[in-house]
Amino acid sequence: MNISSIVVQAPSKYIDELVEDFKNSELCEYHLHDKEKGKIIVTIEGKDVGEEIEKLVKIQQMSKVMAADMMMTYQEDSLDEEIKNLEAQDPVPSMLNDDTIDARDIVYNGDLKKKDFGF
Repeated sequence: MNISSIVVQAPSKYIDELVEDFKNSELCEYHLHDKEKGKIIVTIEGKDVGEEIEKLVKIQQMSKVMAADMMMTYQEDSLDEEIKNLEAQDPVPSMLNDDTIDARDIVYNGDLKKKDFGF
């Protein structure tokens, strides 16, 4: 199961009409809108990325929609695979168990206060 949020942009005068269209649509689930800014937030669900893209394209092709863009996505299968990969890894980096490396040569970048970002 995949779930993605979509930001829909439309002229302000059509927002109320589009909100009703989305509420009555099988394509997505309506969440909120800002009429002044001409934006509507919906989510789409699909069994895979292909099904989500089909729904996104249908939303993009709706009359009065200027743009519809995917903002955030959750892919259940990908998440499960990444969790398995993380669980399979050794929690201690191999360099910390390497006696040939001098501890003074190990660069720690975990302290963001002291990290030089180059700007």
